[in-house]
Amino acid sequence: MTDCGCEKAKRDLEEYLHHELERTEYADITEHMAGCVDCAEEHHIGVVLTDAVKRACRDTAPEQLREHVMVQLRLLTRHV
Repeated sequence: MTDCGCEKAKRDLEEYLHHELERTEYADITEHMAGCVDCAEEHHIGVVLTDAVKRACRDTAPEQLREHVMVQLRLLTRHV
């Protein structure tokens, strides 16, 4: 394997986080991050953000909020 460099590692970070790269590209970026603190930190930030978004998407709004939004939407559609 060859060190892919910071530019490629950062450019392909999103695909890397979602395992959307070919095995060799994934392995090259993994190897690069093992020796590059800056890219490893970027990866850590990406992992934390991805996990936060996943958690937020699992949460549901309180029933009272849902009802309020539905009432407001109905009011808006009456005026269209």
